[in-house]
Amino acid sequence: MIYLYFIVLGVSFVVLFKCADFFIDGSVGLAYIFSIPKLIVGIVFVGLATTAPELAVSVQAAFLGHSEISLGNAVGSVIADDGIAMALAGIVASTAIIVNCRVLRIIGSFLLIIDFFAYILVRNGEVSRWEGAVLLLLLVLYFLVIILMRKSKKGFLSMPQGQTLKEGLDEKENRGRMMKKCMFNFLGGIIGVIITSRIIIWSAVNISRHFSISETIIGLTVIAIGTSLPEISTAVTAALRGEGEIAVGNILGADVLNILWIIGMSAVVRPIRVEAGVVQFTFPYMILIVTVMLVSMRIGCKFGRIKGALLVFLYVIYFIWVLLFLI
Repeated sequence: MIYLYFIVLGVSFVVLFKCADFFIDGSVGLAYIFSIPKLIVGIVFVGLATTAPELAVSVQAAFLGHSEISLGNAVGSVIADDGIAMALAGIVASTAIIVNCRVLRIIGSFLLIIDFFAYILVRNGEVSRWEGAVLLLLLVLYFLVIILMRKSKKGFLSMPQGQTLKEGLDEKENRGRMMKKCMFNFLGGIIGVIITSRIIIWSAVNISRHFSISETIIGLTVIAIGTSLPEISTAVTAALRGEGEIAVGNILGADVLNILWIIGMSAVVRPIRVEAGVVQFTFPYMILIVTVMLVSMRIGCKFGRIKGALLVFLYVIYFIWVLLFLI
């Protein structure tokens, strides 16, 4: 029976990845139609879309009473995004990725602040509903900051003011047909993510029970890597196409959303409770790998193979440590 759980888990991750891909396509397509600026699409739409698997898994896990999976998935996804997705992007890129250090300074500082804040909240082994609500309010603040940066005369990214994705549309494209296709991808993708996430939780819980492994560990490792596949594929693909800045923006945005959106929403659904010992290891390590990533990007405003290899090394240490000391 245990083999069935593993097979179902593997197949579910593949389906989850494909559903998230549909969701991303639908989101970006709608952005084309409604002329939403590229900045908002990249940080808000794509960021929300690529973290949709984490949200679906964590919220449903919290609703079903498996709050350890919720927290483990969120924290583990941040570590996986930095130690696998961003690391691989730096390794596979033909040349070092150029980093916008002005953007990095603002978003990176905000990311570190909320990481430390979340750590303070969960040190007692619990994230209550009101604490989750505070995290969601910080998410609103984050989006407001992005909008203000967009309106700034200095510009958030090097693109003309007012440029939108609509400019890339073929004038002969049928708007109505495109709208239907985008809505189908958007709704079908999110429904698929929700259903598949429920199956992932079912198989992961049964695997953890069979091997007497804490649900937190399953969330920190297997589920976190699986739900981070959209970020991993997006970062690697962007780097291979010479669009490394997209990878950087996606990972920074995903890290912020994993803390504020995933943990916040999960706690609002049901208070998160987890062993204090697990918190004392996972959160400091998460802060460590995030700090190393940000500092390495800041040095020379570039991110290349050596820096990517360093993040992979840190992730391998984390994975081994989890297996040896937390199981």
